[in-house]
Amino acid sequence: MNAPQNAPEAVLPDRTAIVLFNLGGPDGPGSIKPFRVNLFSDPAIIRAPIFIRFWLARLIAASAQRKAMAGYALMGGKSPLLGLTQHQADALEASLPGTKCFIAMRYWHPFAGEVARAVKAWAPARILLLPLYPQFSTTTTGSSLADWHDAAAKAGLVVPTTTLCCWYDDPAFTASIAGLVMRTLAQARAELPPGTGVRLLFSAHGLPESIVKAGDPYQDEVERCTEAVMEVITRALGEAVDYQVCFQSRATPQQWIEPSTTQAIERAARDGVAVVVVPIAFVSDHIETLVELDVDYREIAENWHLAGYYRVPAPNDDPAFIAALAGVARRAIARGDGLCSHRGGRSCDVRHGDCPWARYRAPMTA
Repeated sequence: MNAPQNAPEAVLPDRTAIVLFNLGGPDGPGSIKPFRVNLFSDPAIIRAPIFIRFWLARLIAASAQRKAMAGYALMGGKSPLLGLTQHQADALEASLPGTKCFIAMRYWHPFAGEVARAVKAWAPARILLLPLYPQFSTTTTGSSLADWHDAAAKAGLVVPTTTLCCWYDDPAFTASIAGLVMRTLAQARAELPPGTGVRLLFSAHGLPESIVKAGDPYQDEVERCTEAVMEVITRALGEAVDYQVCFQSRATPQQWIEPSTTQAIERAARDGVAVVVVPIAFVSDHIETLVELDVDYREIAENWHLAGYYRVPAPNDDPAFIAALAGVARRAIARGDGLCSHRGGRSCDVRHGDCPWARYRAPMTA
């Protein structure tokens, strides 16, 4: 049974370290290839024996290297993710006196090992592990947490720790996303010819279907997150709004969860409606939003003569989003040591065997 979401917010202990997890990104043209090799070498993503994964990671990274180089060139030769995450960290610190935010990226600097050493040197009284992935997946939050625990053990970092697994339908978070969506929707309706239909496409990073079938709760949490955002929008606008969930960024030849964002755009074109694309699983801009959504999928939309193509901004350091994140952090810390969701206890269906609640029961330390 899920715990209520309205747990009391904590008066944070002085010297609370908040470790923000994210994917990371290359910091220059020379780091694009090693970043991609690190990504595809992760056993949480490429689930093959290590001797196969070693070569497969390099094959996948090399196969799209030219496209990746071109994509990062559009962003100045590097990913903006670290800088944008630092803005979020600064804003969150300002909202939570007594805290210090540390950023741990999974596939490029700052890696968990260097961050664990920095956290230990700061000598915190408590640690909150806060993934910047609202929806849990073994390939994102799960991988980052496993990496962190290994790094913390090597650093000798033993501090009372709260681990937040997910926060996909936290009311303040979904309200902040709904606000961004409604502003872009209003812009689309104002610019499109009268009577043009508009469909919201909630686009999330995809996963191989096999990972979801193995028990990963990500797809279900994306869909429930979308439903929560749509409840806010419907209530605020007083009308039903057409929407669809879809998935982007296919990277391997396996069957991935569908519909793909490309399929959703093609369907919208056949239906004669414009689209407003919502990056529902990304809280910061990076190559998947600034290139894939803004350039690649826009070109697909134009080729299909879509009635209109708009993209909702990622939250980045939007004040409503930062306020929501601060609330999530406070309530998580109030629950004490161990694993928690934004609801307190387990928030996903028990059929998801790869939810961390199915694996971890005892309190967790760093």
